[in-house]
Amino acid sequence: MEKIKVGIIGPGNIGTDLMYKVMRSKYLQMHLLAGIVESEGITRARNMNVKTSIQGVDAVAADPQIKIVFDATSAKAHLHNAPILKAAGKIVMDMTPAAVGPYVVPCVNLAHLADVENFNMVTCGGQATVPIAYAINQAADSVYTEIVASLSSKSAGPGTRANIDEFTETTRKALEIVGGADKAKAVIVLNPADPPLMMTNTIYSIVKHPDREKIIHNVNEMVKKVQKYVPGYRLRVPPVVDGEKVTVIVQVEGAGDFLPKYSGNLDIINAAAVEVAETIAQNMLKKDGHDHE
Repeated sequence: MEKIKVGIIGPGNIGTDLMYKVMRSKYLQMHLLAGIVESEGITRARNMNVKTSIQGVDAVAADPQIKIVFDATSAKAHLHNAPILKAAGKIVMDMTPAAVGPYVVPCVNLAHLADVENFNMVTCGGQATVPIAYAINQAADSVYTEIVASLSSKSAGPGTRANIDEFTETTRKALEIVGGADKAKAVIVLNPADPPLMMTNTIYSIVKHPDREKIIHNVNEMVKKVQKYVPGYRLRVPPVVDGEKVTVIVQVEGAGDFLPKYSGNLDIINAAAVEVAETIAQNMLKKDGHDHE
């Protein structure tokens, strides 16, 4: 069965979990994991018979077999990597908040994005909250949306901590651009509780047309769409409509591929990126006459 070969840059937690997800994909083939030093992630991949390199982006760009690349480095590194990968003709899933390309939240706007070379996966908080913000806006026209993404301190690695400013800014912009809110704000809370708590996201909107039934219907339908690629996504508090204020709380449990189940924050952005990559891969395979359906 034909598959599309992919490369992953960044052998940390996100890159390793992505590798596990790619390895069980019907449409993607794990071809190369690249880092810049010999690391635990590189060793782990090698032990799983995955090709590795410590030449970073250059190794991925130089391999003509790789069609899709996941960049799981940092916002700063991606700004360096993006033009190199573009020149090499690769389609990129940007796992950082660099936002070189358009924001993509698969269940909301993937179908409307054509001929994109660089897909920005927003942030973990964005993947968890933009779908709900969008559902509320479609039902009730959001004047303002504020989200609080609370995640276990243990699941926030050095990349997440280094990018907190970019996280809040990128999530805010995505709530406006993709979610449709007139104005938005994003807050991230790193919860030090032990045992670690599941990722919890509160979405709070002020709306023009508080149609309770329509809001509840839209939110429930959106949760089902997200669950198709993130099975651990669920409503913790269904929509509470109080006058013009709407509050929804969602919880994300990870799939437990490589990361612990409480790392739903990392799991949801990875699952979303794989969903986008698989959609692109299916289109590539159809063009080449390999239809899996």
